[in-house]
Amino acid sequence: MAEEKEDILVDVKEAYSKTEHYLEQNKRSLAIILGAVVVLIAGYFVWQKLFVAPQEQEARSEMFMAEKYFEKDSLDKAINGDGKAKGFKYIIEEYSITKSANLAHYYLGISYLRKGKFEEAVKELKEFETDDEILGPIAIGAMGDAYMEMDKKDDAVSHYLKAAKEDNNKFTAPIYLMKAAVAYEELKNFENAIKIYEQIKADYSDSPEGRDIDRFLERAKALSGK
Repeated sequence: MAEEKEDILVDVKEAYSKTEHYLEQNKRSLAIILGAVVVLIAGYFVWQKLFVAPQEQEARSEMFMAEKYFEKDSLDKAINGDGKAKGFKYIIEEYSITKSANLAHYYLGISYLRKGKFEEAVKELKEFETDDEILGPIAIGAMGDAYMEMDKKDDAVSHYLKAAKEDNNKFTAPIYLMKAAVAYEELKNFENAIKIYEQIKADYSDSPEGRDIDRFLERAKALSGK
């Protein structure tokens, strides 16, 4: 046992000696690497403070009127501006590194969806990134709506189901489950439609969709021959 402890102690000393030797031999290279890391970190914070932050402030200010036009359903002005105030397209082009530009992709996608420009809607909504439990599912579900309008029902179903699972909240989940079930019915896939209606009945009975679900469930069963 004493012999084993002695061997371990020798190994530790040897490892320490090798490490010390390596540091001595490479201290110049290590110092350069460490200095480069420090410069990169410092540069990042300077870039954030001196460039990104002012850009973000400008973008928010520029986007104010576009959001107002969006709320009023004045979509052309929201998208392209009114000649004085800028639109969402400008925000995305000029302030691409900002959070405002990211949000502008969402607004622009929904605007295109409302205008019936479905391919453009999908393109913009794919660019939108968020972990918000409401906006995230809505953006994915809106892509489902666009695919439905383009008669791409399989794509629509996959997006509706993804939207329902995104945060599984009681507000958006039953809405998109319902849309998925209706899309399944249009695809004549009544078995999957029934499963989703039953899921809504079991998990979201208090939602607006859940309160009227028996009617849809019975219809799907009748159409399936069950």
